[in-house]
Amino acid sequence: MGVAPTKLTRSINFAAGVLQRTAVSKRMANDSIENLARKLVDAVPEGLKSVREDLEKNFRSVLSAGLGKLDLVSREEFEVQQAVLLRTREKLDELGERLAALQSASDAGDD
Repeated sequence: MGVAPTKLTRSINFAAGVLQRTAVSKRMANDSIENLARKLVDAVPEGLKSVREDLEKNFRSVLSAGLGKLDLVSREEFEVQQAVLLRTREKLDELGERLAALQSASDAGDD
């Protein structure tokens, strides 16, 4: 017999979803910054190509600063939190089963 989702269950599921959506490896972020900076420099008009190196460095700096302001986690942090959530879900399921068994025993004793 399953136990109806509780507020805690919904919170755990929500936290797992948030972790999955925000997990970004640092290598992937750095690669993305490099690619985006290159694309921005490639879009610079021909007359400004002489300052290309400075622009690329500035683009990289601005993109890194912007990414640093985001609330992201490393892959390692994500995996640790994923394991914690899994253990919490298992414990919650176990406690739900124990509660259902206690309620059934209590209901049987009331009859």
